[in-house]
Amino acid sequence: MYSFDSRVRYSETDYRKMMTPASIINYFQDCSTFHSEDVGVGISYWNKIHRAWIMCSWQLEINRFPSVNEKITVGTWAYEFKSMYGYRNFILLDEQKNVAAVANSIWVLMDTEQHHPARIQDSDTFAYVLEPPYPMEYCDRKLHIPKSLISASPFVVTTSLLDMFHHVNNSQYIRLAQDYVPAEFQIKQVRADYRKSALLGDTIYPLLHIEDSQITVVLADEQKHPYVIVSFKS
Repeated sequence: MYSFDSRVRYSETDYRKMMTPASIINYFQDCSTFHSEDVGVGISYWNKIHRAWIMCSWQLEINRFPSVNEKITVGTWAYEFKSMYGYRNFILLDEQKNVAAVANSIWVLMDTEQHHPARIQDSDTFAYVLEPPYPMEYCDRKLHIPKSLISASPFVVTTSLLDMFHHVNNSQYIRLAQDYVPAEFQIKQVRADYRKSALLGDTIYPLLHIEDSQITVVLADEQKHPYVIVSFKS
């Protein structure tokens, strides 16, 4: 496992002084970036060969949200490469090494010149040492869109939501989706199924399905085609 130690910053917490699902995802995303950089296959490497790992889905399981100033350890490891997909686990430990959160993630290797998925070769994975998957109940990658949906006010993608690929970053979608979750809803699981990229100037139309123990947020285009489907479970 690749890992780094950190401390929960004020800027990473909400009104409860606790981390949010998006801030945990940001730590996990940073950890995978550090991992790739430190084993020699970082951003500049992939840019040279016109490849990029693009997020397909998240499954985040939360035991508790660490609070401001807590010391934490963030870890990650790859456990499988198959066809055009890479599979990676993440873990968030508190100072006593208790598991605060764990995640599964699925990535697709993209050819950034042809703009389509690329079949994974040994040269794409040589730097990663595969480890066993984390013992958890793994959900399907795909999320289904509920039949009954409530529309919320649309909004326009601004530059503050964009990442280095000039589309809305995967953690930003989760942060945006959580705005539709009531404060009293106790989030224990977050799943995200990414369908297509939202770009600068695109209008996003939120569609909501709310149940007692699950809230589904579809962030869609004008034709109701989803950019992402996010599910929150208590």
